[in-house]
Amino acid sequence: MKQVIVVRSDLKLGKGKLAAHVSHASLAGYRAVREKEPKVVEEWEREGEKKIVVKVNGERELYELYEKIKKEIPCTIIKDAGLTQIPPGTATCLVVGPWKDEEVDKFTKDLKLL
Repeated sequence: MKQVIVVRSDLKLGKGKLAAHVSHASLAGYRAVREKEPKVVEEWEREGEKKIVVKVNGERELYELYEKIKKEIPCTIIKDAGLTQIPPGTATCLVVGPWKDEEVDKFTKDLKLL
């Protein structure tokens, strides 16, 4: 079981902003799956709550990946409120799962680690 967080590398977010968005993504993914598939979340928690952070080049790549994944695995796009570094509504990352490793890997195995 794993959760993968896909971050846009083109935004050049500061380290704090990046950490905040990865945190937002992790919690959003957790809540979405817990609501619909609580047993999946329980298994992920028992296995240590594995999280992997990878990157894509930009917004288009992020949304293309989202469109492919959303049909099979719970996933969510995270958008910024626009209070500091980037405009409101900017998509910063995508959270996939937590979900079964092999199903997540179908979509994310070729992405580079952040």
